[in-house]
Amino acid sequence: MKVVLDTNTVVSGLLWHGHSRRILDLAREGSLSLYTSTTLLAELDDVLTRAKFATRLARIHGDAKTLSEGYLTLAETVEPTYTPQVVKLDPDDDRVLACALAAGADYIISGDRHLLDLGNYEDIPILNAADFFAVYQAASQSSN
Repeated sequence: MKVVLDTNTVVSGLLWHGHSRRILDLAREGSLSLYTSTTLLAELDDVLTRAKFATRLARIHGDAKTLSEGYLTLAETVEPTYTPQVVKLDPDDDRVLACALAAGADYIISGDRHLLDLGNYEDIPILNAADFFAVYQAASQSSN
């Protein structure tokens, strides 16, 4: 299963426990494949260095560089050749869609309302982490 995580989902998974973390754990186990792009990685680096995350990074004894590098070992990098112009209210979200197209993703996982409101893009479902995890669990149980 090929999955693209929006930066907000990656940050949530790296810094807190919950469904986003479980998705990262599935990738660590090899149960699914994560995809990213250099643009999304640059955004992750930027977001993790924001002051609002400094306390959380200190609490988990982590730093932005180490977390970004750790994520890079989990996700395969693809380079989109085309960025659609779909999300008018937040054009940066189009980079997530471009990555998903380049990866041939099965799912996009995001906490961003602009993306979630789309529901899907080019037949790629866009779900929040909790909904994706429920879909994943149901698919895993039906295959057993």
